[in-house]
Amino acid sequence: MTTQDRHETEKLLTPAEVAALFRVDPKTVTRWAKAGKLTSIRTLGGHRRYRESEVRDLLGGGH
Repeated sequence: MTTQDRHETEKLLTPAEVAALFRVDPKTVTRWAKAGKLTSIRTLGGHRRYRESEVRDLLGGGH
C-alpha cells in the first residue's frame, strides 16, 4: 500500500471529534488548521476533516 493509498482510505475526523480528543472548542481546531498546525481536508460541501493519524501523532499516541 502506498502513502497515497493510505491517505485515501484513512479515517477522517470532524472538527468536533478532534476537539473532543484535545478537550478544546471546535473553533480552536479550525484556528489550528488556519495557522497550519493541523492539515485539513475539505469535503465537497466545504466542511473540514482531519486525518486521524495526524491527530493521533499530535496527541502523542501515533504509531
